[in-house]
Amino acid sequence: MQNPQVARMVALTIASALIVGCIAGEKELSYLGDRNLDYYKDVATSIQYPAVADETPEEVVFSHEPHRLRNRSKDEPWDMTLQEAIELAVQNSEIIRNNAEFLSPSNRLLLNPDFVASVYDPAIQSSNVLYGQRGAEAALAEFDSLFTTNMTWGRSEQISVGPDIGFTGGETRIEEFGDFRAALQKQFASGGQLRLTHNWFYSGLNSQFIGGRMFPSHFTSRPGSGQDPGLPTFGIEYRHPLWAGAGTEFTRIAGPINSRTTIQNVPAVNQGVVIARIRTDISLADFEAAVLNLIRDVENVYWDLYLAYRTYDAEVVARNSALQTWREVKSKLDQGLPGGSAADEAQARDNYFETRARAEQALSNIYTTETRLRRLLGLPVNDGKIIRPVTEPVTAEFNPDWRTCLVEALTRRVELRRQKWNIKSLELQLKAARSLTYPRLDFVSRYQINGFGDKLFGSNSPAEPFKSAYDRLFHGDETGWGLGFEFSLPIGFRAAHAQVRNVELRLAKARAALAAQELEISHELAAALQQLDQAYVTAQTNFNRMRAAQRRVQAFEAEYKTGRTTLDLLLRAQISLAQAEIAYFSSLVQYNQALNELRYRKGTLLEDDNIYLAESLSDPQAYVQALRRAWARSYAFDAPHLLTEPEEFASDVPYEVHLPVVTRPGPANSDKSPTEGPPAQQKQQPGETKGKEKPVPKPKDLIPPAPAPPKGKPKGVQAKVTPPSARRTASSSQRKQPPPFPSSAPESAARPPESKEKRQPPPFPVARKVGRVDSAQSGRKTEVSPIPDARRESPSVKRR
Repeated sequence: MQNPQVARMVALTIASALIVGCIAGEKELSYLGDRNLDYYKDVATSIQYPAVADETPEEVVFSHEPHRLRNRSKDEPWDMTLQEAIELAVQNSEIIRNNAEFLSPSNRLLLNPDFVASVYDPAIQSSNVLYGQRGAEAALAEFDSLFTTNMTWGRSEQISVGPDIGFTGGETRIEEFGDFRAALQKQFASGGQLRLTHNWFYSGLNSQFIGGRMFPSHFTSRPGSGQDPGLPTFGIEYRHPLWAGAGTEFTRIAGPINSRTTIQNVPAVNQGVVIARIRTDISLADFEAAVLNLIRDVENVYWDLYLAYRTYDAEVVARNSALQTWREVKSKLDQGLPGGSAADEAQARDNYFETRARAEQALSNIYTTETRLRRLLGLPVNDGKIIRPVTEPVTAEFNPDWRTCLVEALTRRVELRRQKWNIKSLELQLKAARSLTYPRLDFVSRYQINGFGDKLFGSNSPAEPFKSAYDRLFHGDETGWGLGFEFSLPIGFRAAHAQVRNVELRLAKARAALAAQELEISHELAAALQQLDQAYVTAQTNFNRMRAAQRRVQAFEAEYKTGRTTLDLLLRAQISLAQAEIAYFSSLVQYNQALNELRYRKGTLLEDDNIYLAESLSDPQAYVQALRRAWARSYAFDAPHLLTEPEEFASDVPYEVHLPVVTRPGPANSDKSPTEGPPAQQKQQPGETKGKEKPVPKPKDLIPPAPAPPKGKPKGVQAKVTPPSARRTASSSQRKQPPPFPSSAPESAARPPESKEKRQPPPFPVARKVGRVDSAQSGRKTEVSPIPDARRESPSVKRR
């Protein structure tokens, strides 16, 4: 300071502020009037809300009142195919919804939306920076060049208390200094680390007599001694691991060992680029599983809505029949004709109100099921239209081959792929962990150039060789170097061996879990096949029951009109017919849902619905570098004594699963022993069928038309939905013949002829289309042979 008085004032002010702040307490406040803390209590104890003003979606803002029994609006029917429903579900599912969690108190979408599957999850994982969950970008960031620099200045003034070099007693000694440091560090994939440093130190002194200094001010460096590089003007340092943590493979799995945070001097082995990439693949598998569940829910709810319309149609027909019967009995009672007693009229009235209540319940079921479907499709609650499914269910018999389905399930199930990625990650981590059980041996080297000068820039001359520091540095006359090795050996390697043992146990558990998953999937597939057969056989029985119920109603109507039977039997026949129709369509829908379940358990649901998942392209620079390395490898020479080809890490297609052909052993007295391979001309057992689709005539549409609502495009729907050109509808008050699902002939007539050769399953799964898949969309034509029906024959079954 040039003015000592100013310095003293500043010091006194700071000391006073510190003392007052330490000893001064809270000042007591005085107010006029009585105290009233109501305002404080209202503010301090009230619930606060975040100031977030996000725009509410149009699907919520512009939604109409939902469909209800007491508010039956005349909405326009929206004839929606199953393919259109799946397309809307895929388009409107940024956040993937689950049908089972709807109206549940534990709905994750409302309670914990961070754990709900979405289209953002793979990208979130890929960009994750948390330790232990890092994505590929964060793992690659360790190989980015790191530049650090700092520069500080200082000045010191003090009185020389006695004679000093260049100073007398009582003279002010003024010293100035500056410190500039810069470093550029680069990590290599091989584990090596390169560091470039550049340092300048400035020192200035106000001495009139230079004494032992060449200049009053100069620029220099601070080199160390021995192998210590110190802080040279310009230095190059390189470190490379030779034993533990050495090699490109370890670096890609665990990350660079030089920059790893350690626990008990043991680095973690799950922070490399390869492990981060596997985490992204696992997140993609989780996303695919969520999409699979969504498509499965959409198809099941779609068929539930189809069944709701069929049930409503049957109940309306039963209600109209009961109303007509009540009117006839009431007319006979009023005219005093036979068959018109008061008891008959009361029974007919009771039957009418019973069927009317069932029809109202069926209509309410249509509304609730349509709401569930709208929720899965991402549509508003009510957009002025009511969804009406027009895709016909499959009535063709489908007998899949067990071995082929098992191979497809073991190959395509996303859960197995996810677990195999986990096993691959643990295998790689085990390799890296075993590398850490060796001693640490690093090669270190350095080279440095030192500079000195009075000025920082300029040029030197023979008369003034130290005028410019940079000119002296560029000449490179003052250099230094060092080479050596660093060795560390933890006695016992307890932490390293514990990490290896931990990874081995986790790997053993993961492999055991994979085996258990494959066994679980086989049981799931078996249950799906059993459900498929049960639904088809039940549909056959219910179809025959419905045909018998129709003839029963016709017979009792004729007998009641002639007075040969009572009204009670006719009413019971009408109720039985409605129940038979509902049972038939219920089993038919269950059959289609069983087909959907079979495709889901096989893992081919997305492929059968023409849905394919693909990742977006990575950084374009990565493809350029990959191409350059491919050109370099093409010009390289083979090294016969070196392992230059890396181990296979991933594949674009799933691995083939080969199952050995299992043949049943012959009788106990047979001399031949069972061998692997296709048996020669085995006779097909009765009831066995091959993996072919055997259709029956196409069913007619019995979906009743909904009330006509006002026309208009549904609000909030982004996808353009075009209804089919041909809409086949039937009036709810007029009964049509049901689809001839099975043959009413004996079971033996519906069985195919016995084959002399039994077809063996192929070694790789063959994708076969179920009758629901459109041949125009899949690009493959499905040919089926007709099954004779009791009334007529149909050439084939094709999906619209």
